[in-house]
Amino acid sequence: MRVLLTGSSGWLGRFLAPLLANAGHEVTGLDIAPGLHTDVLGSVADAGLIERLFAERGFAAVVHAGALHKPDIVRYPASAFIDVNLTGTLNLLEAAVRHGAGRFVFTSTTSLMITRAIRDEVAAEAVWLDEASGPLQPRNIYGVTKRAAEELCRLWHDVHGLPVIALRVSRFFPEDDDTHAVPAGENLKANEFLNRRLTVEDCAAAHIAALDAAPRVGWGVYVVSAPPPFTPADAARLKTDAAGLIAERFPEAPALYAARGWVLPQSIGRVYDPSAIERDLGFRCQTDFAAVLAALREGRAMPFTHDPGYVPPKELGR
Repeated sequence: MRVLLTGSSGWLGRFLAPLLANAGHEVTGLDIAPGLHTDVLGSVADAGLIERLFAERGFAAVVHAGALHKPDIVRYPASAFIDVNLTGTLNLLEAAVRHGAGRFVFTSTTSLMITRAIRDEVAAEAVWLDEASGPLQPRNIYGVTKRAAEELCRLWHDVHGLPVIALRVSRFFPEDDDTHAVPAGENLKANEFLNRRLTVEDCAAAHIAALDAAPRVGWGVYVVSAPPPFTPADAARLKTDAAGLIAERFPEAPALYAARGWVLPQSIGRVYDPSAIERDLGFRCQTDFAAVLAALREGRAMPFTHDPGYVPPKELGR
């Protein structure tokens, strides 16, 4: 199948492109920055370019992973987010329908589910977040444009019958967090596998599962994150005694963390629930918190990437 992959030079794209090729697809990578898997340099906001590519290459599917992200808020004006995240998605949807593409996968984000109150963790217990959570009130231009793009995807399915799956993926970036410095580095990422992180490898695999399932599903929105070792019944204790609860579920965790000089979270304010994608698509992330502990126990490298020096390819020339 001929597939257009946007964002092919980005962190996700560099893992997703080989998976698509290994699955037998003929992949055209589109990005504004050069990369190993990028065939065409250009922006999804360029409607003329998108039309020419569809006309010339006859794509049967689109995997739309290209976007401006939350850290880009300090680099680009709000209008750039509208151009890329919203107008770019519209350009792709319109071209997909016009040229008869049979499936569309959109990389969305769990960030659009986070209101200011959820971010500030003002609730007395942890907030359990799944596809039914709401009302959705994104707290920044990134979340607003991703939410609006999801609605475009839904509308194009409703009006035109285009099979679309939107994946609300949780954190998988390799660099340090741009807002949280404690705990630092790998410790923070390891903790997040309890409630709001996945590996880039699992993120890429989720896109393959969505691409395969799109014609059967028709329209779907799915949270994608490492499966949490908690249930909604744990919400109150997660907010007040997360470390104690983690120690009960994983008795070796405190000692393994202490040997590394790490700390367990004392409070967890939100949990992403990926059970729907496992139920509907049969997809489950391979790396979870238990895998992190296994690596600590066996003295292996962490099963996720931490690269504090990572710079997005689109920023290298700026």
